[in-house]
Amino acid sequence: MEEYLQVTEVIDWQHPEIIKCAQQITSGHKNQDAIAKACFEWVRDNICHSFDFQMNPVTCRASDVLQHKTGYCYAKSHLLAALLRANQIPAGFCYQRLSIDDRGAPYSLHGFNAIYLPEIGWYRVDARGNKEGVNAQFTPPIEKLAYKTQLPEEADFQLIFAAPLQIVIEALQAQTTWDDMLHNLPDISLDSAQNLGLL
Repeated sequence: MEEYLQVTEVIDWQHPEIIKCAQQITSGHKNQDAIAKACFEWVRDNICHSFDFQMNPVTCRASDVLQHKTGYCYAKSHLLAALLRANQIPAGFCYQRLSIDDRGAPYSLHGFNAIYLPEIGWYRVDARGNKEGVNAQFTPPIEKLAYKTQLPEEADFQLIFAAPLQIVIEALQAQTTWDDMLHNLPDISLDSAQNLGLL
């Protein structure tokens, strides 16, 4: 589990503001499930999804997501992982490949998290932010993610990564505005995913 607790440049959970926020969110919660739920709901409800709110800048590093209170799904997953790790709860990264308009190409990756809960093991949660048609919840052991795959070219990758995918980090770091990011969302074809062992 060590790798799912590590500090990295992107998941900079030892940043003073992350530690402070992690402590404030979880104050009064006794067990890991309650702490994990509190962190998930805080990121889901308090960090604005960049596209939904058309907010800049494009964030990547967890502490930047916290500072600017906005991020794409990937960035929000980086902050959630940092808050969980700051509370010594193992957290990883998960991805789906989804149609951007639900009608087919173009496709992009969608990022969310997996949390290790002592009672049930890995449990996947999606803190992208709820809106009409999106109702992600923390209801272990039942998974309530934001999206389900529906089309043949979509995929739900079951691997749980200890670090965000490099393609995601590079995409976030290359863009400065929410609309630039919208036109440059990271994607992995199903063939490439198979070669990488994601499928």
